[in-house]
Amino acid sequence: MEAALVLSPLSLTRPANPFLSLPTRPASRPYRLPTIRSAISRVKKEETVSTVKTNLENCYLMAGISYKGLTVKQFQDLRKALPDSTKLIVAKNTLVFKAIEGTPWEALKPCMTGMNAWLFVHSEEIPPAIKPYRDFQRERKLENDFTGAVFEGKFYGPGDFKALETMPTRLEIYAKLLGSLKGPASNLVGTIQAPARELVMTLQAYVHKLEESGGGGQ
Repeated sequence: MEAALVLSPLSLTRPANPFLSLPTRPASRPYRLPTIRSAISRVKKEETVSTVKTNLENCYLMAGISYKGLTVKQFQDLRKALPDSTKLIVAKNTLVFKAIEGTPWEALKPCMTGMNAWLFVHSEEIPPAIKPYRDFQRERKLENDFTGAVFEGKFYGPGDFKALETMPTRLEIYAKLLGSLKGPASNLVGTIQAPARELVMTLQAYVHKLEESGGGGQ
């Protein structure tokens, strides 16, 4: 009896051609939730923007200072030398610009390069707020300078700071008014023709003096 030839289904298939094999589909990457580090970074950025906005409240002048090369000790000494009416913080340019964008402080845009510390002056007395840094700069022979400032909506470049540093103080304006009142009428006219802000400050100081001396309303 002849043995029956049994063929398995595999024996009838064509041999696989390695050159015609289909490429395998790469496995899709699983979705990853934001890491704790990225979440903390985002929160810190939001806090920095908020800090800048807070310091802009009742701020009369905002200035950038190049702090590249300053040591931690020097930066701490500078902060101690500043008057209480000022605040000095370090923040990235992008975050500072995000805080000032769409406000009069946006005029500081030319300062948004390099490494800046930001000075906020919360007083009308601008020269006393700037002088401590000038003294600090001169004593330590630093090349770090102001990168710019905005005062009353106007941008002041590094070469324009003399105008800010030589502004008359309140006491100087008051003395000038007293001299005008005691002197010829032409002097008083000259004072009245001064810039509006200076005149307002002068009159406010004079009224305050009268009130203190009991002369108001008499």
